[in-house]
Amino acid sequence: MKRKIIIIGLALFMAINLISCKSGENKKETKKQPQKTEKQEKYKMKKYAKVKLTADISGLSDNQKEMLKLLFKAADIMDEIFWQENVGPKDEFLSSIHDKELKQYAEINYGPWDELNDLKPFIPGWGPKPKGANFYPHDMTVKEFEKFNSPDKTSQYTMIVRNSQGALQSVWYHEYFKKEIETAANLLDKAAELAENPGFKKYLKLRAEALRTDDYYKSDMAWLDMNNNKVDLVIGPIENYTDQLFGYKAAHESFILIKDIEWSKKLAKYAKFLPRMQKELPVPEKYKKEKPGSKADLNAYDVVYYAGDCNMGGKTIAINLPNDERVQLKKGTRKLQLKNAMKAKFDEILVPISNVLISPDQRKYITFNAFFANTMFHEVAHGMGIKNTITGKGPVRKVLKEKFSAIEEGKADILGLYIIDKLAKMGEFKTDLKENYVTFMAGIFRSVRFGASSAHGMANMLRFNFFLKKGAFTRNADGTYSVNFDKMKQASEELTRKILKIQGDGDYEAAKQWIEEDGKIPATLQKDLDKVNNMGIPVDIYFEQGPEVLGL
Repeated sequence: MKRKIIIIGLALFMAINLISCKSGENKKETKKQPQKTEKQEKYKMKKYAKVKLTADISGLSDNQKEMLKLLFKAADIMDEIFWQENVGPKDEFLSSIHDKELKQYAEINYGPWDELNDLKPFIPGWGPKPKGANFYPHDMTVKEFEKFNSPDKTSQYTMIVRNSQGALQSVWYHEYFKKEIETAANLLDKAAELAENPGFKKYLKLRAEALRTDDYYKSDMAWLDMNNNKVDLVIGPIENYTDQLFGYKAAHESFILIKDIEWSKKLAKYAKFLPRMQKELPVPEKYKKEKPGSKADLNAYDVVYYAGDCNMGGKTIAINLPNDERVQLKKGTRKLQLKNAMKAKFDEILVPISNVLISPDQRKYITFNAFFANTMFHEVAHGMGIKNTITGKGPVRKVLKEKFSAIEEGKADILGLYIIDKLAKMGEFKTDLKENYVTFMAGIFRSVRFGASSAHGMANMLRFNFFLKKGAFTRNADGTYSVNFDKMKQASEELTRKILKIQGDGDYEAAKQWIEEDGKIPATLQKDLDKVNNMGIPVDIYFEQGPEVLGL
């Protein structure tokens, strides 16, 4: 009898535990939780190298400097909105964390989930991250969403909430975040009054209106027309990475940039080759029938501020925008290389990784120029391929849903390498291709450490496994890797064809199956990455940034 009581008691205890875990899945438990030890949290912080974001602004006028101050304030509002989209109000969330190291790590991750460790919760009392973040009700099912009759439900710019009767409802961002949006828009209007560049003045006014209406087309077109402004700004709901449920919703973010005039001059000539590169893609004609817009601007910048989505976890080092397929096909995109952030990742992460995982005889091919070129043409490649499925299913972005980001990043990576190879053969791009291939391989090791929750990390897992099957590299007895140049080139073309076909066909099932089969790190590679991690090599960077850092 006693044994029976004990068994029943244990079963009851486990059931209560299960219920409490489920109910506390996406919110902090009210009871006090033990904090991580200082040693554990400092180990986490070693995953990030601290970088100071600054630039020479001595050439800016007093008006431009005052304008910059307003842009910083507007960017901070995007940051506040993104906190709400990802986990909840910033101050409310952080006030519950008392350990200094833990709070710093939570600030980098914009919540309790580790962006560079497959979104595993690192704060006691929190469960798995909702796939749709806060863009959808946490209790909403996929079937419920599919039955939900709203023309705006798949818009990039709506929150899905429950009304007073508990039914789903679409609410436009400018209504849901009304107070924050109006404040940010007013700041952009004031900044426009101080702007000295006519194109930038026009963009700021149109962007303020776009924030108020969630119609970004005119402001996107105006942004593409700018080519000689010293200060630049990316602001608003931009990328869809955070919505891992459907990949529909765009998250708020902002970059503030100072143009590097000399480096930009070096890059200007490559944009004109985009239409020709599209025509020569190694796929049947139907997969390259779209003509990318001729406005493909290549420029280099020092980034002085990251806010919101782009500042969470792994940091962006290049930008290819706008994302609107209509704008891309009509005019093209601007491709912005964030040179100072890129150099920081090269020095702090890529070179140390190469010294561990690249064979000694090929380490001489690891160069910043190759890293810069690979990243630059990655952004160029985003504008190529196909934006609307050839099967009539609609835009690739919507048809591939939550798989789109990983497939698209994979396309840009591999197609960028293809473009470099083509331009080099044409005599238009001077490079030692061995540098681009080996640096590309080292880049896989760098980005695969971001984990499966990152679109870039997933894209690199897929590519590593594809290259492994094709013999594009060899793992040596000492645990280092050597590139087989001929096989890597062949594998790159095959992978280019595979991805462009999936996108053109709008083949969601093929994308899903490929990710399920190859979107994981092989045991041997994991062992090699553990060696890198144990040596304390950072996974990514975080910033000391803001107006004070610039001396404003």
